[in-house]
Amino acid sequence: MNQPVAGPPSGGFASLERRHWMALTAAFLGWLFDGFEMGLFPIVARPALRSMLGGNEADVGQWMGNITALFLIGAAFGGLAFGWLGDRIGRVRALSLSILTYALFTGFGYFAQAPWQLGGARALAALGMGGEWSLGVALVMESWPERHRPVLASAMGAAGNLGYFLVAIVAALVHVTDQSWRWLMLVGAAPALLVFFIRIFVPESEKWKESAAKGPSRPLHEIFSPILRRRTLIGIALASIVLVGTWGSVQWIPLWVDKITGGTRPSAKAVAQMLSASGATIGCLLAPLLASRIGRRPAFLWLCIASFASTALLFRVLPEEYGPSLFVGIFLVGLTTASFYGWFPLYLPELFPTRVRATGQGVCYNTGRVLAAGGALMQGQLVGYFGGSYARAGATLTLIYLVGMAVIWLGPETKGKALPE
Repeated sequence: MNQPVAGPPSGGFASLERRHWMALTAAFLGWLFDGFEMGLFPIVARPALRSMLGGNEADVGQWMGNITALFLIGAAFGGLAFGWLGDRIGRVRALSLSILTYALFTGFGYFAQAPWQLGGARALAALGMGGEWSLGVALVMESWPERHRPVLASAMGAAGNLGYFLVAIVAALVHVTDQSWRWLMLVGAAPALLVFFIRIFVPESEKWKESAAKGPSRPLHEIFSPILRRRTLIGIALASIVLVGTWGSVQWIPLWVDKITGGTRPSAKAVAQMLSASGATIGCLLAPLLASRIGRRPAFLWLCIASFASTALLFRVLPEEYGPSLFVGIFLVGLTTASFYGWFPLYLPELFPTRVRATGQGVCYNTGRVLAAGGALMQGQLVGYFGGSYARAGATLTLIYLVGMAVIWLGPETKGKALPE
């Protein structure tokens, strides 16, 4: 039975044990490197695709959409598969396998000779990335005391965006050309080393062990049972709205900035990604704290309002000129549209009991990625329809936030309730 929990955390870290910090470190680093892997492709996409297409610029946007869609579909299947695995064999073992998967297949991108090969490597890497999020969140939320949930959600949300920031720094220091992009893909294999740390130092979730001791679960069946079906469908809808906005539009900003500068400023993409990631990190830190104060549903509403306003400003109002106004717009879009990724680690675990939590989160978050794949393909088509205008295409797709303002009220309010057992 759910019991009320205390309000926002006000300290108490001194009472925490080593196992708490090990779980958080593993999940934080896993999601940070996940963000690094995801941020890598927008940086290398244009030079990589140009080199494979013989310098043909006309098809870059279409292939960007295709590969992004493959990535999102791979992540969706990965979230389903690894989430199920986490509910059956444990959070730690499944987390290790997911990180190993995304690291190795990102490294395989080094060897791609054609766009479809690069797309295949991205899709396979995405299997692991899709699983890592739900497993890491489940492990941390189940391992730490209830009162720390908002702070934990902030940390988990910020981790991925710090990864984006790191890859932007690398891109700023290393001029990414039609030849040098392969080395960045090889660097992406480094997180495989994290698996050794996890297997040696990170203990399994006690809540999962207690749940598993009661007998094997049927997570896929249960999350779509009459008891949980509504929560699952609401989670899918909310994740879809946010991910369509991000992957269908915001993820294209580095490519858009590269086009604005005509490729004459090698650091432009890196600057754009650093601005976006900086704003995103702040947004992820603030969103769970806002949700813990005013409630999960009102917080989501305000995040949608802010995201719609910021994307309208960037894509519809500001001039397409590389300069201070564009920098401010990109920062604000990162701040608002990525804040949801701090909200999700707080809300999604609260929808499902322990025995199916990883699967439920994985299905919600990563089914949203399937629909976001459609958004990425649509963005590619819209860019062509609007005569190569990334801004007009982005402004069209980000109307999705208006839908989010209504859908959130169909979900349960979980503020002040313990994680379901």
